[in-house]
Amino acid sequence: MTKWVYSFGDGKAEGRATDRNLLGGKGANLAEMCSLGLPVPPGFTITTEVCTHYYANGRAYPGELEAQVNAALEEVGRIAGRRFGDPERLLLVSVRSGARASMPGMMDTVLNLGLNDETVEALAAEARDERFAYDSYRRFIQMYGDVVLGLEHEVFEEILSDEKARRGYDVDTDFSAGDWREVVELYKEKVESELGKPFPQDPREQLWGAIGAVFSSWMNPRAITYRRLHDIPENWGTAVNVQAMVFGNMGETSATGVAFTRNPSTGEKALYGEFLVNAQGEDVVAGIRTPQNLTEAARREAGSDKPSLEKVMPEAFAAFVDIAEKLERHYRDMQDLEFTIERGKLWMLQTRSGKRTTKAALKIAVDMANEGLISRAEAVCRIDPSSLDQLLHPTIDPNAKRDMIAMGLPASPGAATGEIVFTPDEAEEMAGRGRNVILVRVETSPEDIHGMHAAQGILTTRGGMTSHAAVVARGMGKPCVSGAGTLRVDTRTGTMLAMGRSFKRGDVITIDGSTGQVLAGAVPMQQPELSGDFSTLMGWADELRRMKVRSNAETPTDARTARSFGAEGIGLCRTEHMFFDGERILAMREMILSETEDQRRAALAKLLPMQRADFTELFEIMAGLPVTIRLLDPPLHEFLPQGEAEVAEVAAVMGVDQEKLRQKAESLHEFNPMLGHRGCRLAISYPEIAEMQARAIFEAAVDAAQKSGAPVVPEIMVPLVGISSELSFVKKIIDDVAKKVQGERGATIEYLVGTMIELPRAALNAGEIAREAEFFSFGTNDLTQTTFGISRDDASGFLEIYRKKGLIEHDPFVTLDVDGVGALVRLAAEKGREARSGVKLGICGEHGGDPASIAFCEEVGLDYVSCSPFRVPIARLAAAQAACRKA
Repeated sequence: MTKWVYSFGDGKAEGRATDRNLLGGKGANLAEMCSLGLPVPPGFTITTEVCTHYYANGRAYPGELEAQVNAALEEVGRIAGRRFGDPERLLLVSVRSGARASMPGMMDTVLNLGLNDETVEALAAEARDERFAYDSYRRFIQMYGDVVLGLEHEVFEEILSDEKARRGYDVDTDFSAGDWREVVELYKEKVESELGKPFPQDPREQLWGAIGAVFSSWMNPRAITYRRLHDIPENWGTAVNVQAMVFGNMGETSATGVAFTRNPSTGEKALYGEFLVNAQGEDVVAGIRTPQNLTEAARREAGSDKPSLEKVMPEAFAAFVDIAEKLERHYRDMQDLEFTIERGKLWMLQTRSGKRTTKAALKIAVDMANEGLISRAEAVCRIDPSSLDQLLHPTIDPNAKRDMIAMGLPASPGAATGEIVFTPDEAEEMAGRGRNVILVRVETSPEDIHGMHAAQGILTTRGGMTSHAAVVARGMGKPCVSGAGTLRVDTRTGTMLAMGRSFKRGDVITIDGSTGQVLAGAVPMQQPELSGDFSTLMGWADELRRMKVRSNAETPTDARTARSFGAEGIGLCRTEHMFFDGERILAMREMILSETEDQRRAALAKLLPMQRADFTELFEIMAGLPVTIRLLDPPLHEFLPQGEAEVAEVAAVMGVDQEKLRQKAESLHEFNPMLGHRGCRLAISYPEIAEMQARAIFEAAVDAAQKSGAPVVPEIMVPLVGISSELSFVKKIIDDVAKKVQGERGATIEYLVGTMIELPRAALNAGEIAREAEFFSFGTNDLTQTTFGISRDDASGFLEIYRKKGLIEHDPFVTLDVDGVGALVRLAAEKGREARSGVKLGICGEHGGDPASIAFCEEVGLDYVSCSPFRVPIARLAAAQAACRKA
């Protein structure tokens, strides 16, 4: 018989932390805490395999599940000394989700389950607190009504707001027992009027309704979106955790809170978090009440006049500090903890590795390595390479003038400027049109996930440092200011009031997630300095990695940026990008319009000194590091004007006949230019173009070597080679020019000639091509296009449909298709090495900056990857991690 349910409690557990695939992260860690002897309310976990079965069988459960749940529920009652549904020995439970990967707020939870009109009276009598009992009941109806019965949360909030206003109350804690009784009746009446049947009173019916709701929430829109953004597979499923309730809302000696063992924004080694007295868990993150600091040090730093947990409940606080330290040492990572204090007794409800900003992740990893908790290699592998992107973008210039309109909490660091939008749909729509937006909300909810992803930053008027907005923004690496309480947001009219000023939808603001400031207008930004923990960890990564990391760059700015980020050369210099400015485009168009070779050479002679100067500067910036220069690649029509107005304008500037220019553009038109007259085909048709470029490269190499004193060994790459005879033809041109320049300059020039492998035929015949090529650089952008037979410029729409329908896991233009394109890369590498033992192998497509693709490059044994300048640190870290995994 399959085991579907795993119990924990009373210092024993049927699972362990290593069972997270089966029990989900929450269930596995609850079991682990029990085994460690920590105070955990007893409970049981329904496995992720039930979720998989549920969706594979028309939302039906396995036959043995009910009996296993009933037995586990009896065991929980035995440990707690209670019985589910029995008013005499009342056991209430919580029902929570728990996937193997943390998905905060994306799925559903139900607390206080088991309350009804009879058991609420039993709870009141046992607790000797009628107000607490009816507060718990109204919370249960509201949560169950939303999560299980499908009534919107706002339906209940509207009733509650009306009752507050009618009584003149400010906060929920103002309600008396009698008030809550009335609210409960109003809630039940609303449920019956909306659904046509009364609120369920049978605890067993409530339990199975909640279990089904949690499994169903695995496929709700916000969970689907979150999985897509974080590459979490749909077939993992979620577990369900059923646990005996403990109450943080049982008076002034009770409390609930969330905490991190280190600061998730900065990485500082100090307890970080918030709590509320006389509250349940959702109150802390909902922003309805202002949470209090855990420690006196944090309270003083925040300037709060509300007492800390350390002051209010010193014994429970001391016990919590001991447990927090024990869990961090046990897991060897910063922990995210949830706890409840019931009448002075501390209970642990959750531990998991905490989400953190990249800045914090770097500090925590480096500090833990220095503390001896983890090795340097483990520290390197703790950082998600893609997350480094958070550190590589502008922050507000400290000298900039700041027109501050509000102050909130610095919930997620970094800065962003954008137009105000008030709904997630607006954010997504405007971002889709290329506009930068700031999503402004009273508070965010999991349903806002798509808008938060689309926005440059998030601003909320309510919520604390552990609110939904803060946690999700930190995970996304987006700046967030939360709890800016002086702002007044009216989404209906599309206005935001700040310090007597009115801002409309579309007005530009800037948020500083590091200080909590909200600023009017756009504010100057500056580039970050990548030093300290970043520099330390990247140094460790460089010691571990085997592959070199180069950058794709053709401008001095890109080259300098790449060097500053640690690039070890240029892996792709696209020479065509040098032809589009000012006089260059005129000379290029003159060359294209020429009728004879002599005319073309005359036009190319104008381009020669420009190209030579470009290459000289790149060689000097790279100071002896390898520079791979690709000869002209795009079809010539791309340099000519398009449309009547542009043709007329260019004809006038060039002093040529407008009709002649139009006819030339039409003659160069191709139905499929990506597969047309481009790359090496241009050099074969017009050898003088390749001659000019080769001369510019060699003359620049001599000049740069003389200026810098560093040897320059250019790598000349011939694009779009499909047959070895093409490379032989162009290589002879290059070699002949090299001999001429050496004779003219009296200098010996070392250089390599290679090709870009970007056609399937080139990969299949790599052995033959390697007899001519001294290096291969895999152009995986075009290799993916030509292997799949799809255009990356046009395929994004249907590829996303494919991904959503489970036909592909990733867009093959983002992450390398290992089975198809990767097979060609592997084959070409093997054949190339067989034909030429020292052939240098690299990759220069967009995949060169993708961590998953870099792992494949390490597996195949490529010598280097090349990527855009800002992705160089990502590639360095990913290459180190790949080397560690392979070791």
